[in-house]
Amino acid sequence: MTTKKEKLNLIPITDLAAPELSVYAHATEQELLHFNEPDPGIFIAETANVLIRALHAGYRIRSVLVEDRRFQTEALPVFETIEALYGAGELCSLPVYMAPHDVVSDLTGYNLVRGLWAVLERKPLPDVSTFCEDKNRIAVLTDVVNPTNVGAIIRSAAALGMEGVILTYPSVSPLTRRASRVSMGTVFQIPWTILPKDADPVSLLKENGFETAAMALRDNSIPPDDAALGQAEKLAVFLGTEGTGLPDEVIEACDHKVMIPMAHGVDSLNVAAASAVIFWELAKKPL
Repeated sequence: MTTKKEKLNLIPITDLAAPELSVYAHATEQELLHFNEPDPGIFIAETANVLIRALHAGYRIRSVLVEDRRFQTEALPVFETIEALYGAGELCSLPVYMAPHDVVSDLTGYNLVRGLWAVLERKPLPDVSTFCEDKNRIAVLTDVVNPTNVGAIIRSAAALGMEGVILTYPSVSPLTRRASRVSMGTVFQIPWTILPKDADPVSLLKENGFETAAMALRDNSIPPDDAALGQAEKLAVFLGTEGTGLPDEVIEACDHKVMIPMAHGVDSLNVAAASAVIFWELAKKPL
């Protein structure tokens, strides 16, 4: 399939102050989240790889912003994907804002984005019971507020066989620009949901039949390759925020405490690195 420029609704842009670009240039993540209240909001995805995975996951696209010199290499594969999934009519009606380098180079994160952005619609998130129905291995991110860590953990979860990710309410949404980009688009390939604000994550997971394991520095912790973890029919692995880790009440409520053995006096790994270790160990013991 060859998508030609003549098929597109191309709109030349010479100034980021144009009203139609305010969502790209000025909207905060919170403003994007609440854009359509009470319906789910919108989000901005960056780079062709991330956008194509979002489209294949069924996220509907509202508009595209592309740097003119990146049209062929970055934007064209996205347009071909839209046409393949939704048809030429959808592609023709999509607003495509095209701007020169000196206009878009001041956008946040430009050096990492490769000159392609898009606005997409969020989907409603499932409740915990619905989310847990068909899963045996999930990760629970407890108040993880760094989008780089969220993206890296989700990428490891997807790559190493975890079946889903649950985030507590204070955690950063996987649909933030940096989280989705760091994840290489795997936030669109592995199921995830966010708990309500006042939810008790450990109790909820136990009610849904999961044994719970807290990654924690405790004297009574077991190593990640302990047989008790691999033999659990349904296991939820709890990971805490960088620095302070999991809250004490979460650690004490979990069935297992897990600690990765360390050398050279190092006390812990970055949470994203720690997640990859425990996910790898669980992947070695398939149910």
